[in-house]
Parts: sequence; structure tokens; C-alpha cells
Amino acid sequence: MEILWVLIALVMLGFVVLPVLRRRRGAVGLVPPGHPDAADPANYGFVREEELDIRMPGPDQDLLDVLDLVQRTQDYRAAQQLLAGTDAESELRWQRVQAFAGAASLELRQRPGGVGEAPGGQWLRVWRTEAPKDAGGAAVHAEFLVQQAWRTATPGTDEFRIIMEEAREACGEAALLAPGDPVPYIVELSVARGLGYSEKDFEQVWLKILDRAPNHMGAHLAALHYWCEKWHGSRQQAYAFAEAAAARAPRGSLLAAMPLFAVFEHLPEVNLVSGFYQSEVVSKAIHGALHAVHSARPDDPMLAHVRHLLVFFLVRSERWAEAMSQLIHIDGHVGALPWTLSADPAAEFAVYRALAVAGYEANGGSPATLPH
Repeated sequence: MEILWVLIALVMLGFVVLPVLRRRRGAVGLVPPGHPDAADPANYGFVREEELDIRMPGPDQDLLDVLDLVQRTQDYRAAQQLLAGTDAESELRWQRVQAFAGAASLELRQRPGGVGEAPGGQWLRVWRTEAPKDAGGAAVHAEFLVQQAWRTATPGTDEFRIIMEEAREACGEAALLAPGDPVPYIVELSVARGLGYSEKDFEQVWLKILDRAPNHMGAHLAALHYWCEKWHGSRQQAYAFAEAAAARAPRGSLLAAMPLFAVFEHLPEVNLVSGFYQSEVVSKAIHGALHAVHSARPDDPMLAHVRHLLVFFLVRSERWAEAMSQLIHIDGHVGALPWTLSADPAAEFAVYRALAVAGYEANGGSPATLPH
């Protein structure tokens, strides 16, 4: 009986994988490095897998320099200064708050502390103690608690609820310290999802964000999770939310890519439908995201997020040249969906990158023909 189940699993795996590896005039597959038929991503100047940065979706050298300094010295003041100089309504501030909180959370996981040993992330505790009225530190602390809840506890348990309730209080404190800052309310969107806010209560938080930063892409992505089928909404509600955001997106806004994120959040775990990634729903969402990318500011902090998701869909859709066009902009950083859902984001990204290169070359492409 066990053998039968293994055979069934292999057949289903074939249905899932083969459409990704097939191209119009044959099959695109992965071969071992060094094989004569191997397409080498290094020929395109792509970063080696072991050198891919999993911390961020794209470059932010100021943040990297400050993170290095804070973690090396355990002195929070550089982080405090960086956030103080970052526009409160910007996507960049939200990303930096997430990064500092994530760094403290990771430190704590690596060094939980014990007899004679201080726990990791001590710099954040000192920050809150020495500068209790600092809005940046309060926002980082709130996000830290949210990340701790998702990483260390199981939703629905008392432990998870206790941490999330503490995070909700921290969000309130951070909001009082910076009345015009949307970040504390964006953090609370994750709390709302974890604690199961009613739609009315969720909308109250959402309206506060719209009052402060109506076109904030990060906030829309956080809100989308609440409306997804796997949390407190449905496929229809999530699609409606994403499409409404795209419809009202001002020129140059990446909100036009929201439907692609909604499609991703509702992908079937096992896809047995041939041509699913060439379907009208997926193709329309890809088209909207490509339009958003082409019209967005080159320095938009959310641009890399959209490009990463596009690589996933374009490879699945066998649109190799378009996938390569996105890869040349984001290669080197993999701290974004969908790679961060994997236990090894760098390896997951590297597989899709290799498929894109193989498909591109199998259809006549080369480093010389790839526009930069």
C-alpha cells in the first residue's frame, strides 16, 4: 500500500513540475553543473547562490551599514538616527523597521541567553529603556513582538495570544509617540490577522492608515493577508481588495501589481490544470504588475518586491526573456516573496533563476542578447 502511495505522489509531482520545465519546442530541464548542456547563470553576471543576501529584497546600503554597526557594538543609537532621518510615510521606513525588528528577533533565537549570558537583541531592550519616548524604537519593538509571536508560537495558542496582545499594546504606544506615522498601524494589521479582529475592527485600523499614507504598498500587502481565504476573508474578498487598490492607484504606483499578490496568495497547493499559469486571471495579473514596474520610479523601495514575484510567475508561465529582464534588476538579494516562504530562500531563488537562464538560452537567447 505504501508503494502505491509513493507512485501516486510521483505521478502528481510530474503534473506539477513538468509544465514548468516544458517549452514550446522541447523540454527545459536542469542538468548538473559542468555538464556540456548546462546553462550557467554566472555568464550573465549573476551572484553565486552562497552569496545571495536573504535579508532584504533589494539594496539599502545605509541600512546594511547601520545593522552591521548595531549588531557589532550592541549600540542602538545608529538605528535610532537612521529611522529619525527616514520619512515616516515612506515605504523605506516600514522596511527598515521590519529589518531592525527581524535582526533583533534572529539574534534572540540564536542566543536565547542563560546563566551568565545576555540574550541576543539586547540593544533593542536598551533602546526602549533609555529612550522610551523615541517613536522609532517603539515601532521596532512592536514589530519585534509580532515577529516573535509568528516565529515562536502557534496561532490559536495561549502563548501566541499573549505575545500578540503585548504587541497590540506596543502598537498603541508607538502610535501615540508619532501621530502621523502609519507604521504602528501597519504593524497592527499583523496583530489583527493573528488575533482575528472582526471586519469592523480591522477596517478601523485600515482607515487610520489610509488617512496617513493612502498609497502605501507595504500596508496594502499586509492588509491583503487578512482578506485571504486562509485567514479571515475569502478568495473573492482578497481579489476585490487587490483590484480596488489597483484601480485607484495613481500613475507610477506599484499598487497596480496588487492583483498578482492576490493570485499568489491563493495558488493551489497542487496544480493539475495544464496551462494554469497562462490562464486569463494569471496573465492579466502579470500584465498589471509589468505595467506597474515599467511606470514606477527606479528608486521605489517596493519595486524589488514586485520584480521578485514576477520572476516566479514569468518562469512558471515559460516567459523566459521577460523573467530574465526582471532578474538582472534584483539578482543578489532574495529577501522577498516567494523565496522567503522556503526554508532555504537562496536555493529556491537559484532554481528559478537557473530555469529562466535555461529557458532563455533554449529559445536562442544569450548574454549578448539580454538588454540591461
